[in-house]
Amino acid sequence: MQERKPREHSLFLKAFRTWLQFVNSGLYFKKEHLLGLENVPINGTPTIIVANHQNCLNDPLCVCLQLTDRRMNFLARANVFNKPIFNKALRAMGLLPAYRMSHEGLAQVRRNAETFDDVGKALTDGETLMLYPEAGHQDKRWLGTFKLGYLRIAFSAAQQMGFEKDIIILPSCNHYSNYFHARTEMLIKFGEPISLKPYYEEYQAEPRATMMKINSIVRERIKEMMLHVDDLEHYDQIDWLRENDFGRKYAVEHGYKFRYLPSRLLSDQKLVNDLQKATESHPQEMEEVYKDVQTLKDGMKELNVRDWLFRRNPHFEAALLRALGLLALLPLFIVSMIPTALMFIVPELFLKKLIKDQMFVSTFRVAVSALVTVPVCLAVPVVLLWVFSGFWWALGYFIAFPFMFLLAWNYMRLFMKFVGTCNFIAPRNKAKIIELRKLRSSIFSRLEKLIK
Repeated sequence: MQERKPREHSLFLKAFRTWLQFVNSGLYFKKEHLLGLENVPINGTPTIIVANHQNCLNDPLCVCLQLTDRRMNFLARANVFNKPIFNKALRAMGLLPAYRMSHEGLAQVRRNAETFDDVGKALTDGETLMLYPEAGHQDKRWLGTFKLGYLRIAFSAAQQMGFEKDIIILPSCNHYSNYFHARTEMLIKFGEPISLKPYYEEYQAEPRATMMKINSIVRERIKEMMLHVDDLEHYDQIDWLRENDFGRKYAVEHGYKFRYLPSRLLSDQKLVNDLQKATESHPQEMEEVYKDVQTLKDGMKELNVRDWLFRRNPHFEAALLRALGLLALLPLFIVSMIPTALMFIVPELFLKKLIKDQMFVSTFRVAVSALVTVPVCLAVPVVLLWVFSGFWWALGYFIAFPFMFLLAWNYMRLFMKFVGTCNFIAPRNKAKIIELRKLRSSIFSRLEKLIK
């Protein structure tokens, strides 16, 4: 069979991807970690990247923006392809329609055969396909059941190539320091690749059994890389413990770096495993601990204070210093906020009305920023300054824009910390703070004994 080179990216697609990198990697995320890059097959190798699905568009977008050397293909819900202009644009970007029984009906589901043919052709051309076998995103840090569709596509493509050319399944993990907030961190980790060629004969004899065996291996490798919480009954309490001071102390005591996301992921995996083991061996004691954690969470939410305040124990002087610092920075904040305000305001105006599923929140923010608010806040002033003030003023604004966004964002973050500090030291909350501090200390001390 004659070797074919993967399709080249169009100039428009290259420019659009560069723009997305600026918005997604430069503005939205504070830092992105890419691990296991040595496991990624060279460009031109038929590859299916299989990953957990935790954050809608951000999952494939971040991978696509990292693996810029190859043509990437994705499956997306079919209804977004309804308009001819969208259909053409999305296909040019490597997206193909996936028809669902629950949304498009049986008649349309049959059209998946066309999509599978297109995907198979992409693989035979040496391109890369990214799929999420859970067939939907999860709203918590756990791994759902895997469908076999990605393996049917893989073996169908292998059959088109006469079972001569290898196809690689690349397990991948997506992990976020926070699902919903901007200026947080995300991690992509590629695991050990799985060659399908050794399974070709077995597949031809027993296709379903072979796919189920491979599927089990793929799922287990992804589960080992990600943060997976089995105990969904106590998920909220476990998640709170690992995110706050107990998780920080645990990481430090076990030799991990809490502020470095790859290291913190390993610490969180160990902590969650220890908590779940403690629940199995001491169910009654852990149930009482989790009830107290929920009480602590609710009490902090009622007072609008964060857990770090109990560790730092600020007094009036700390609140005064924060107030003076905010006052000194106020002129810079106003200057920075005027041209960037739409980036903060517009998404929030529509989030509550349009987004019912919380896992779409960051996707919506990135999309609105890339397509609406950043172009308006950046391009319009640049053009106006160029016309009325000259090129150098326009260039200066263009260079200063990302720094103004970061300054405005961090100022608002510092202001929220100031509000929390004021609530923590307020005389009206003193009795409640003392009560919560005692409860927090009791939870931590009991847990330290239970998870040893």
